[in-house]
Amino acid sequence: MRTLELVSLLVATAAVFGWLSVRVLRVPITIGTMLLTVIVSLVLANLGPLAPGVHSWAEQLANQIDFEDVILRGMLPLLLFAGAFLLDLDQLAREKLPVALLAVPGTVITFLSVAGLMKLLMGAHASWMECLIFGAVISPTDPVAVLEMLRRVGISKSIESQLAGESLFNDGIGAVLFLTMIAIARGAAPTAWSVGWLLLLQAGGAILLGIAAAWITSQLMCRVLSYQIDILLSLSLALGGYVLAANWRLSAPLEAVVAGLALRHFNRKQPQGRIADDRLDEFWTMTDEVQNSLLFVLLGLEVISVTLNPLSIRAGGSAIVAANLVRFAVVAVCALIIHLCQKQRRRAVFLMTWGGLRGGISIALALSIPPAIGGSWILGATYLVVVFSILVQGGSMHVMMTRRTRQDVAHV
Repeated sequence: MRTLELVSLLVATAAVFGWLSVRVLRVPITIGTMLLTVIVSLVLANLGPLAPGVHSWAEQLANQIDFEDVILRGMLPLLLFAGAFLLDLDQLAREKLPVALLAVPGTVITFLSVAGLMKLLMGAHASWMECLIFGAVISPTDPVAVLEMLRRVGISKSIESQLAGESLFNDGIGAVLFLTMIAIARGAAPTAWSVGWLLLLQAGGAILLGIAAAWITSQLMCRVLSYQIDILLSLSLALGGYVLAANWRLSAPLEAVVAGLALRHFNRKQPQGRIADDRLDEFWTMTDEVQNSLLFVLLGLEVISVTLNPLSIRAGGSAIVAANLVRFAVVAVCALIIHLCQKQRRRAVFLMTWGGLRGGISIALALSIPPAIGGSWILGATYLVVVFSILVQGGSMHVMMTRRTRQDVAHV
């Protein structure tokens, strides 16, 4: 299938399943789109004896899509930039302490704890190295899934900023942990100093690049009165900055996040009317929502390529338990620290736990694990965690919000 045909099919699928989600299922578009894609993909994948031609076509379609490349080097730059650019900067600044705790030490603790629990639950079926790699894959929350969920459920601004800020910033930490574990599995022996230097180099360089590129872009924007040019310049920043960071071996996801935040910050300092802020917001909101629908179709289609044998299903069940238990413990500890520092704050441990979704980034990392390293169960387990996270956790957040509202009313 040629590229245009493939893109047309994905867009048509997203449109039809989105329509069915709103009109028939009465569920959020992304939840319904992914659910329907998973169901249809499973049906197509199991049509071998009845319709071998359809089964072969479905397998060929799934194998033709390079999910790792499409997500990490196709959709992610625009999704991360849009998510960061549309954030409320003032609210994010007020939540800097919880965001920092959850994004940095929280991610490291999650990585180690998930690895330990997976080894305990899997026993001899998984090595320590496989569990550590899986811990690195699943430790960062996914900004795409989290931001989509936040826009849908109408959560409080404080919790929204904490979840959004954490998911946007913890990818750089997760990526360094993942690369370190892959290097160790290949026989390297990185020291704590080398890991720290790698993190500093990748994160620090990405932050500097994102800020510098955003400042130049903002200066160019304010020198013309054309919303079309403003949009094109922002697109150039989102894509070009990501490519530069990747080529310079910096943290490209972090660069995209910093560029989006910095562009919003610099644009607010420009004279009113010099930059088409409303048109920019509308463009990036639309871009974000359309890409989200396509991404969830891709995630649902991936089930055809994932090997779900008894080992991967057992690993997936164990991973769902481990990830949520560790998430609860990490959020509870961070909430306690925040409460000690800022006693007026209310704690929302359960909402923060349930809202830490995993998504496409985890699947892309799992797909990038070299076959020689092993861990055949990792991709299947990661996929099951992501499906549970998006469909069950993301789909039930409005219920938790309703319960929380009732509790607040009861306490008044």
